[in-house]
Amino acid sequence: MEVINVKKKFELFDDHWSPRIITSLNGQDVKIAKVQGEFVWHDHANEDELFYIIKGSLEIHFEGSIKTLQTGDMLTIPKGVSHKPVAKEECWLLLFEPQSTKHTGEVQDELTVSTYQKI
Repeated sequence: MEVINVKKKFELFDDHWSPRIITSLNGQDVKIAKVQGEFVWHDHANEDELFYIIKGSLEIHFEGSIKTLQTGDMLTIPKGVSHKPVAKEECWLLLFEPQSTKHTGEVQDELTVSTYQKI
């Protein structure tokens, strides 16, 4: 067992849209990421995805609507729902998702990460 200081984990990297695994449990990964700018439209056909905002603000665009999350907010996106995260300024987030979840679903993009670093 290891005590994890999430804030200190964020100090270990500076790049955007490249989640890091900080722990795993029951087939799920807990990931953190720094994001800024626009991500790609994508969905996860078989997995729900949880976003928790540690610092900053994140817009999640859906077809026909936008949800804005602020520090302390959480949102679960159901499997199969197309979405596009957008951060006008740097945002720190925590993701909770099954280990089988592909970063950008079936979409391949220059931002796609295929192997997650564990920190």
